[in-house]
Formats: sequence, structure tokens, C-alpha cells
Amino acid sequence: MRIDVIVIASGALALSAVLTGVVLRLASRHGLLDVPNERSSHTAPTARGGGIAVVIASAVALLLLGIRGAVEPALIVALLGGGLAVAIAGFIDDHRRLSATTRLLVHIFSALVALVTLGGLPAIEIGNHLMRFGWGGYLLGTLAIVWVLNLFNFMDGIDGIAAAEALFMVGAGTLLSSVSATGVTASYGAIVFGAACLGFLIWNWAPARIFMGDVGSGYLGYVIAVLAIASARDNPATLLSWLILGGVFFCDATVTLIRRLIRRDRVYEAHRSHAYQRLARRWHSHSRVTIVVMAINVCWLLPCALYANAHPQFALWSTIGALAPLILLVLFTGAGGAET
Repeated sequence: MRIDVIVIASGALALSAVLTGVVLRLASRHGLLDVPNERSSHTAPTARGGGIAVVIASAVALLLLGIRGAVEPALIVALLGGGLAVAIAGFIDDHRRLSATTRLLVHIFSALVALVTLGGLPAIEIGNHLMRFGWGGYLLGTLAIVWVLNLFNFMDGIDGIAAAEALFMVGAGTLLSSVSATGVTASYGAIVFGAACLGFLIWNWAPARIFMGDVGSGYLGYVIAVLAIASARDNPATLLSWLILGGVFFCDATVTLIRRLIRRDRVYEAHRSHAYQRLARRWHSHSRVTIVVMAINVCWLLPCALYANAHPQFALWSTIGALAPLILLVLFTGAGGAET
């Protein structure tokens, strides 16, 4: 590990923690609070918008990595060019509400920035065959990035869960890169981003003193999607491995959305029908749910991802085997079911 990367990551952690504290004081002073309602999972007015600290800290760290030559310019442009656009749209939405169409257009634009800069969606190894997407990869990649960044928005509903999930995914993704000796520059970007998430998590762990807001949740999802694509340029099995790592979020959000669509709910409205939200109410604890999610990540999904990464010919079956039990689990909890 390069010493300068460690130093910059330490700075990102400290800067994120300090900035989150500053945002907390400003939000409390100016009444920028998330007031509980019947759709909320919290019970007390809580400051919001703390995710901007993650955005600033990770952006500064990435620029420093670029100056040091640790991260290639294309990846920095992909992460910051689109990432900052997502964050700005989220910041505006936190304060004055953007239309769903405007947010979607910004998300699509940001996804295309990343894909054009990184050369499109990389190939995926399916069995013994290498699947290349060509120009179709831009459409598929755009849909994937937009889904992941919105997925983190959907799943940012209880204390600590989104920041903890992002920290796990980039940490595990870095481990995959080190084991396979691929995607080194992407792993450096992942390290400083994870450090910024940790700095925010100090304030966001249950009981949270400040929430991330759309400015942070969309940015988290976007950065993770871009890092996964960048890492996969050197290893065709990596995309499926990252899909496995995010299995809890992917399964909960996707099953919930599909069930709500089938029931013809207004899917763009806030709700509390995700599996993690139901468990938080059932257990009367946010931290317990987040800890259980992290335990599943470390004890189940990480070994599956490591196996898929080491045996690309079995990566698809590893993905199916890893996610199928989670789909059954979120269905068992009632994810996407009618709220009472």
C-alpha cells in the first residue's frame, strides 16, 4: 500500500468527520431538520444533509490522488464529473425539491459521463464465454448506474445502514482487487471514499445525530457503481463479484419495488415497506438491523464474492447461489407488502 494513499485516506476521514459536525451545527441552527411523520423510521427531528461532507472529503482526496499519480485522470473525471452532478441535484432536492424528471435526467447524464470516460461497460465472463456489450453496453450501463444510485437512496432509511454498506462494499472491493492483483487505481479511489464514509458514519450511527440526505445517498450509489465498472476493466468476473457484495441492498430494493409495482402503489412516494425498515420496527432497533446486514455481508456475501472472483467460470452460478437465499429472506420479512 502506498504511503501517500494512507495519508490522504486519513485526511479524508478527518475532514469528513469535521465537516459533518459543521453541517450538524448549521442545520440545527437554521432548522434544516427531518421532522418525523407516519412514513419515517425515526422519532425525533434530526439534522439532514450530512452527506455533503462525504462528497467534499472524497472529492478533495481523489484530486490529491490524481496529483500524486495514484489514480488515472479518466477515473477521476468519471467519479467527480458525474458524481458532483448527482450530489448537486441531491442537495437542491434536499432543500427545495426537484421534479423526478429533472433528477432522472441528471442521473442519466452522470452515468453517460462515467461510461464514455471509462470506455463503456466492460465485458462479463459467463461460464467459459466472454460477453462483450459494444454500444449496447452504454444503454445497459446507464440503466445499471441509475438503478444503483437510486437504490442507495431507497435503502438510506435507518441510522447508519447506507454509510456502513458503502464502507463494506468499497472495502471488500479493494480486497478483491488485491487478491487478484487487478484494478489497483480503482482500489485507491475506493479506499479514500471509504474513509470519507467512515468519517460520516461516526455521526450517523444509531442513534443518528444527522442524516445523509439525497446529496449523500445518490453520490454513494453513483461512486460505488463507477468503482465497480472501473475495477471490472481488468477482470471480467469483477462486476458479478460487486453485485454479490451489494446483495442485501440489491435484493431488498428490487423485490420491494417489484411488489409495489404489482400492487400499483405510487413507487415514487416515500414508504416504510423495505425489509430492513420492517425489521427495524419489529426489533425496535436501527443498530441491530445494520449489524445483522453487516454480518450477512461479511459471513456470507464476501466469501461468495471471493469465490466468484477466483473462479470466473463459476461467477454466474456463484451470484445466483449468493442472492437466491437473500431474495427468499426479504420476501419472508414482507418486503414490499402493504403497510399497516
